[in-house]
Amino acid sequence: MAIANRQVAEYPFLLALYEDDYFPDQVLDRGRAVLVRLCERIEAERPTDLAALYRLTEGATEEFNALEAEFEAAGSEIETVAREEIGEAFWFIAQAYGFEDADVEELIAAREW
Repeated sequence: MAIANRQVAEYPFLLALYEDDYFPDQVLDRGRAVLVRLCERIEAERPTDLAALYRLTEGATEEFNALEAEFEAAGSEIETVAREEIGEAFWFIAQAYGFEDADVEELIAAREW
């Protein structure tokens, strides 16, 4: 499914991490795919309130939790810079889909990183 929201479709997810050699591109590609799938789910399911959005972001956050082992296997980790960049991506997505009141901590509340 192609993302219909032009702002989201053109957004360079995780760009700061791609620019840092510490973070392996193959794992970042999987993280970017998590974010794209989240956008596709938002467009398909059209959550009507923050609670519904948070349920969607919880699943995506759990997918990032599962990527932690892949980061570690590649000699990296989801550390402060990565946490900030991932959190910012979730916040951007919420804003782009009209959830201006979304709390970034709630968006990624299920995180283990």
